[in-house]
Amino acid sequence: MFAVTATQTDADNPLAGLTLGERPEPKVPDGWTTVAVRATALNHHDLWTLKGVGIRQDRLPIVLGCDAAGVDEDGNEVVVHAVVGSGADETLDPKRSLLSEVYDGTFAERVAVPRRNLVPKPAALSFEEAACLPTAWLTAYRMLFDKAGLEPGSTVLVQGAGGGVATALIALGRAGGFRVWATSRSEAKRERARELGADQVFETGARLPERVDAVMETVGQATWDHSLKSLKPGGRIVVSGATSGAVPPADLNRVFFLQLSVVGSTMGTRDQLRRLGVFLEQTGLRPVIDRTVPLAQARDGFAAMHEGDVFGKIVFTV
Repeated sequence: MFAVTATQTDADNPLAGLTLGERPEPKVPDGWTTVAVRATALNHHDLWTLKGVGIRQDRLPIVLGCDAAGVDEDGNEVVVHAVVGSGADETLDPKRSLLSEVYDGTFAERVAVPRRNLVPKPAALSFEEAACLPTAWLTAYRMLFDKAGLEPGSTVLVQGAGGGVATALIALGRAGGFRVWATSRSEAKRERARELGADQVFETGARLPERVDAVMETVGQATWDHSLKSLKPGGRIVVSGATSGAVPPADLNRVFFLQLSVVGSTMGTRDQLRRLGVFLEQTGLRPVIDRTVPLAQARDGFAAMHEGDVFGKIVFTV
């Protein structure tokens, strides 16, 4: 079958290890099944794998990709939950992994997954839209509605408008009844964030009209100090990643004096993925797709993400 594989890692030139071509059919352990992939979404996780972050060298070569929407062996249209683990909340399993870390991922014509990881595809969503849910949109959903501790009407600052999680946060936040502010270095991305539903947009690091109830932090080093300074007393930063570099140590004096809290968040559970799908159907929200690219041209999508030329999700079709 055709697949997109990481065959080597290179921190400076990650695309050097990106290999497109034939791979063996997936092996199916007990309790697993196969899904014929119709669409799959690109995440920073895939680029980090090619840089050598979070992957053991003895796992290579490995098929990349965490997200997929497709058809299972019984002909059902499904979305694949990317977290392989056990327990009521598989994201808390200390032995958990994501597809493409221990097991081959979703950038292929077929992928093997645990049966418990299959969620019915929302009928109102296309395969391309549904493929955006398991990582970026599910992460945003958990950040806002589980970890942030917010009430409707709260003001939320989204740092770094443009990425998959950030665009999901803006759209979900607006639909959830929050006042959403967003930052970006790019004037074009600020304008698109406004069109997506942000009430106000600002240059990265700009002084805000007032402090906010919560900050959604996916950027890291480049915005961390601004995130701390932007919070009201008792406010909360929800962190799910650091695309600009490791988050530096917090200003503990500010954290303690203002009783701020910093909460880590990761992808949600399978049940939250199901509820997210229902929420999108009920609200009419749809994931923001920057571009749709045939899987055979995946290198173009990786190059765009590597260059930062993205607003929303890059989706590969199979």
